[in-house]
Amino acid sequence: MPVDQSIIDATLRSPYGEQAYLIVEKLMDAGFDAWWVGGAVRDMLLGTIPHDIDIATDAEPDEIVDLFSKVDTRSKLLGSLRIAMKKFSFEVTTFREDDEASDGRHPESIAFSTREKDAHRRDFTINTLYFNPISRGLYDPFGGEADLKEKLIRFIGIAGIRIQHDALRMLRAVRFRALLNGQYHPETYAALRELAPMVETLSGSRQLEELQKMLLGPHPDRALNDLWELSILQYFLPELAACKGIAQPADYHHEGDVWEHMLHIVRAFRKEDGIDIRIAALFHDCGKVQTFSLQERIRFDHHASVSSENARVALTRLQMPAGRIEKICWLIMHHMMMGSFSEMNDTRKAHWYYHPWFAELLQLFWLDIAGTTPQDFSLYDSIVKDYQHFLDSHPRPQRPLLTGEEVMTLAGIRPGEKVGEILLSLHTAQLEKKITSKKEAEEFVQSLVQGRS
Repeated sequence: MPVDQSIIDATLRSPYGEQAYLIVEKLMDAGFDAWWVGGAVRDMLLGTIPHDIDIATDAEPDEIVDLFSKVDTRSKLLGSLRIAMKKFSFEVTTFREDDEASDGRHPESIAFSTREKDAHRRDFTINTLYFNPISRGLYDPFGGEADLKEKLIRFIGIAGIRIQHDALRMLRAVRFRALLNGQYHPETYAALRELAPMVETLSGSRQLEELQKMLLGPHPDRALNDLWELSILQYFLPELAACKGIAQPADYHHEGDVWEHMLHIVRAFRKEDGIDIRIAALFHDCGKVQTFSLQERIRFDHHASVSSENARVALTRLQMPAGRIEKICWLIMHHMMMGSFSEMNDTRKAHWYYHPWFAELLQLFWLDIAGTTPQDFSLYDSIVKDYQHFLDSHPRPQRPLLTGEEVMTLAGIRPGEKVGEILLSLHTAQLEKKITSKKEAEEFVQSLVQGRS
């Protein structure tokens, strides 16, 4: 499965690949060894032109800084620099070996080393691939090319030690398996199951980054199923793990329980569904766990608000920025109100149709239907038709005068329902032209807060 010559040529002809070539060329002209490494090489072996090329070299950080004019040195102590070439940016890392002692978050120490030892510190065989764009040579010390042919996810060395060195490798293993639609080596699978609780040692931000990559990948449902099967999900996203086995009314959800509904939804993701929509869709029904009741049929009264609060807890734990949390929770909170628009007058519709997040609420509604068997898009189609007619016949007002973060600062409140209530009141006052400037908006918010105190 050698790198196809046409892929090499196409990569080197691309503006991005050309600059990555020039970095290697400059390092080698100065007497250093340098290689493209990791995902870019993997992509080329799979027949794809890479759009993210990392470079590894035996040049030490200070030597790299001396060679290039635009260098970001913030990760210099870890042996990693970012080099700007024209409008592109590349990570250039010195060959290194890591101390095996670790708390599961990061290596205790780093020593600059050789390419051979650098290869030993990497995670999976399919990522331990080095390609020199000048000589066209491939360095593959652990059989990554053969594993890639089998679509096999296999840790380098002893799987348990690799995970203990950095627990993020568990989430990366799941993501790569889903990316390749592949399979795990038996020892890798066993280690992932055994060490699943270690995911809790990771920072929220690192967990969030991997979750987002899973949801943006080609098989997010496979990633979620693996997280469940490997017992990682209960430590990573317990709010979602609890959805397994929560029955739904058979007349409306032939697809099965809440977990199956969620998997159907993520399979329905479209290119236009941004990451915030995908996360909202993932959490939109997690409140059904707490609100399950058996009356004349299975019911989940007020599950939207409970799901919103569950999502807020989870996303806060994952260290997501407050503004994004506010939007995602607003979407989840209102995903069950779609049937009420036909009864609204134009003034009330304006509250919603002009809302900056309403178009994304429609996207969430579409995904909710797409994840349900049988699918019935009649209500969705009628809302879209009315929404478009309303916008055509009513001029759109100016953009909101204040953001959610500005409201929180002015009001001295944390993210929550109150922020949404204030934004809606502010939006209404703007529509009715009671306020027309940012200063008036700030005074309006302050008056609301004083009135509630």
